[in-house]
Amino acid sequence: MGQSLLSIAAMLLLAFTSFNFNASVLETASFEIENKVALTAFSLADDLIEEIKQKAFDEKTIDFQAIAVNQLTAAELIGEESGEVWPIFNDIDDYHNYSKPVSLPHAEGYLVTSKVNYVNLEGSDLTTQSFFKKVTVTVSSEYLKRPIVISFIFSLHSKN
Repeated sequence: MGQSLLSIAAMLLLAFTSFNFNASVLETASFEIENKVALTAFSLADDLIEEIKQKAFDEKTIDFQAIAVNQLTAAELIGEESGEVWPIFNDIDDYHNYSKPVSLPHAEGYLVTSKVNYVNLEGSDLTTQSFFKKVTVTVSSEYLKRPIVISFIFSLHSKN
């Protein structure tokens, strides 16, 4: 009788230890997958920022960069110009309300979106033209707890 109780207690201890070990392994694997998905999302956002860096600051500065602030695209007109579609965008504004689904072998269903708006020196949004534009790229996925968001402020004078 005493030996049976001891055997049952040993089996319960082994089962409890096995359960804790399995839960720990599962949690580690889940954390690793979540980190890979987040890193991929960050890379997608960074890739879009790098692509945008290659574009002109404004439609009006493609050929000539010395321009008065009031000659830039009006804030309410930021967005794709008529007839322009990705990947033939030529200036930063074209990426306003841009959206692109991306699927990769290890994780499907990413959505990359971007917003463009004028900002002041402090980075606060403006409703009028300025020599600064902020691009905010958001990457979402059903596998992320929250979207990855990256912002970058472009200056007319920082463009080549």
